[in-house]
Amino acid sequence: MNEQVGERLDLAALEARIDELISTVQRLSNENAALRNQQEHLMAERAALIEKTENARSRVEAMIARLKAMEGR
Repeated sequence: MNEQVGERLDLAALEARIDELISTVQRLSNENAALRNQQEHLMAERAALIEKTENARSRVEAMIARLKAMEGR
C-alpha cells in the first residue's frame, strides 16, 4: 500500500515537472518569436539608416565638388 502511495507521489511530481517544462517551452517560444520580430525590425531600421547616410554622403560630396568648381572660377 505504501508503495502505491509513493508511486502516486512520484507520478504527481513528474506530472508537475512536465507541466513546468511545457510552460517554460511555451514562454521561450513566445520570447524567441518576439526577439525574431525585434531583430527583423532593427535590421530594416539599420538598412534605412545606411541608405540615409549614403544619400547624405552623396549630397555632401556633390556640394564639395560644386564649391571647388566655384573656387576655380
